[in-house]
Amino acid sequence: MPEERLQKVLAAAGVASRRASEAMILAGRVRVDGRVATIGEQVDPKSVRIEVDGQPVGIGARRAYVALH
Repeated sequence: MPEERLQKVLAAAGVASRRASEAMILAGRVRVDGRVATIGEQVDPKSVRIEVDGQPVGIGARRAYVALH
């Protein structure tokens, strides 16, 4: 998978919006492979470990769709 901006990856994982993710990164709450992340950092979500407040972020999880009628 190609690299993407970290805030976009966090938004896609449902952690927060892109702008809120940027604020979390600036506050030092996000770590990539154990080091503090920076704004605009490019990451490959399938090959790095991303944590927010010490909790791992589930990237690439399968989604289940339920259609109700």
